[in-house]
Amino acid sequence: MIYVDNASASYPKPEEVYEEALNCMKHYDVYPRDNSNSMALKSFNKLWETRKVLCDSFNIKNPCRMIFTKNATEGINIAIKGLLKPEDHVITTIIEHNSVLRPLNRMSKKGVGVTLLGVDEYGQLNIDNLKKEIRKNTKLIIINHVSGVLGTIQYINSIGKIARDSGIIFMVDASESAGNIAIDVEKDNIDLLVFSGEKWLLGSQGVGGLYINDELPMDSFMEGSTASEDNCISHPGYLPDKYESGTLNISAIASLCEGVKFIKKVGRRNIQKYTEGLMEYLLAELKKLSYVKIYGYPSVENRTAILSFNIENIDSYTVGQLLMEKNIIASTGYHSSPLIHVMLGTSKHGTVRISPGYFNTYNHMEEIIKSIIDINRGIYL
Repeated sequence: MIYVDNASASYPKPEEVYEEALNCMKHYDVYPRDNSNSMALKSFNKLWETRKVLCDSFNIKNPCRMIFTKNATEGINIAIKGLLKPEDHVITTIIEHNSVLRPLNRMSKKGVGVTLLGVDEYGQLNIDNLKKEIRKNTKLIIINHVSGVLGTIQYINSIGKIARDSGIIFMVDASESAGNIAIDVEKDNIDLLVFSGEKWLLGSQGVGGLYINDELPMDSFMEGSTASEDNCISHPGYLPDKYESGTLNISAIASLCEGVKFIKKVGRRNIQKYTEGLMEYLLAELKKLSYVKIYGYPSVENRTAILSFNIENIDSYTVGQLLMEKNIIASTGYHSSPLIHVMLGTSKHGTVRISPGYFNTYNHMEEIIKSIIDINRGIYL
């Protein structure tokens, strides 16, 4: 099987990820406490080890500001619904994931003003257009660092500076960039950073994260059980407990810890260069096929290893099924980002998306190219 849907969830994982997740489930997958039994203490220590390795990755000074969530969607909802009030204004783009668009759609019905900025044909945001939309009541700018449809990389450093100079909170959805592209919350002026654990950070499903700037007040998203102050009915107001109600997914967090450590061992930049090489080869070969429409940048410049395409006169779902018959696992449809498809002209059937990862090979890319040629010729088996 050739798996190239790493933009949904990475597969396979490093062996260390599987081993530690299983080790956790067998030996310390219990409620984390620092003042209880040895299993609970080990769980507690793993929790904080993972916070620290994540903070090291993103240049976050205080591990208490790193909040564990069950996925990026939860982190985005915590931020949007904890910050925005009626009469506030938020700026974002049409390229965002539904985890941003749907909460903002709901908040707009409660009196929050929402501006959706367009992008060019490659999915790139025009910084000048962003500046023009800033108002006196603009409270938040939300940017998808890397498009889950096109792989386009936004200039978050420039956007972060604009936000900081304007006194606006800057939130980055790093679901498709964390673990793959360098992110520095200090240099990039990021106030809120959201990510998924199961994608380019190589952890298992069921864990994500939210970084909250030291000086950023937000309402709690929900209240409930915490490892601290459990003798009181008032929810703690300090981090991370304020936003970590209920039982955390310790085995998923343990797997994430190993995924991040694997990236550090191999070298994030080495992984990025390798996947860029796979994408460069794939792009070069696909551009030779006149019946293949490539969306986004035609080269690896300013894009990651995420590629959307369509085959002329064959809808994306059919292509996906035919690829699966050839034991190639890709993604088809809208990739939870519906508005970008209006601009691309793909609203009817979406696109086929290929996203190779560190464990793919050039032979895999060759097999994908051969399969696309066969599908166009009507050779399905």
